Amino acid sequence: MRSLHDSWTLGGITIPNRVVLAPLAGIGNWFVRLQAKRYGAGLAVSEMVSSFAIHYGNRKTHDELLTIDPRERDGGPVSIQLFGHDPEIMRSAAAHVATLGADLIDINMGCPVPKVMKTGAGAALLQDADQAVAIARAAREGSNLPVTVKLRAEGVDVAKRLVEDAGVAGITFHPRTVKVRHKGTPDYDLAARLVEELPVPVIVTGGMDGADHVRWVFEYTGCEAVMLARGSLGNPWLFAQVLGARDDGPAREEIVEEWTWVLDRAEEHLGPDRAARYLRKFHPWYADRLGSTRAVQDALQRADTLAEQREIIAGLGATMLGRASV
Repeated sequence: MRSLHDSWTLGGITIPNRVVLAPLAGIGNWFVRLQAKRYGAGLAVSEMVSSFAIHYGNRKTHDELLTIDPRERDGGPVSIQLFGHDPEIMRSAAAHVATLGADLIDINMGCPVPKVMKTGAGAALLQDADQAVAIARAAREGSNLPVTVKLRAEGVDVAKRLVEDAGVAGITFHPRTVKVRHKGTPDYDLAARLVEELPVPVIVTGGMDGADHVRWVFEYTGCEAVMLARGSLGNPWLFAQVLGARDDGPAREEIVEEWTWVLDRAEEHLGPDRAARYLRKFHPWYADRLGSTRAVQDALQRADTLAEQREIIAGLGATMLGRASV
């Protein structure tokens, strides 16, 4: 009987279980990947990184987006997701990523954002199978690593070409169209058909709401693994729930503790000044889980320093302790 706890292989790389963290644009750095693995993810994929930025030595890209922390490896392999429209630039970028210690390379061919598509990258490649194959093949040849590709619903025929002609090791499939982006119900029947037709592992992502639904998608589609995306933002406990390690949500003190852990890792990664700005996108996820007031949310967004943000969060923790003692 299939289980999300089972290990599996992707291009010869052993994955300890079948629950994966998705590439989260602008978010999926090393400490977000580490967080997911602390709660059970067997594989974590980086946010998408420009192949051109890597090739031309963009400093921020190299210093911030390509960091792989040794602690990540305790929970399973690391995959770096790249995007771009030029095969030779992709070959160069993939070669560099391999030197940094990545275990796998994922190519984004599903991003529906216009500024990505207008360059010929992301989901635009679903309209040019020959170019898609050339890019995936270049990444594989440049890195000598297993390569996977993330696609949308329009990419079923492209997926077959990528396996047959580019030798990709697996496909991540988001069964929504480019047009609807993240709206509407994913076509899990289409995902199930793709699983049956392809000789390589298929990871299914998109539209999964809660642990029970994730487990249903795994069983219904017959996919090799499931990939958690937006539902895991500020909610790493979802990985443990999907794997059956816990049934309940986090207690309030757990949320504060995890929130503080995120601040500590962001400071470690970016330094206090950059972290204070960067974390503004993270705070609402945790504050919302605590039912924080609008005033608290606004105070967090206005806080210019990490010290101020810590003080507000510590105050929330103290308030909770006070309530518990009444």
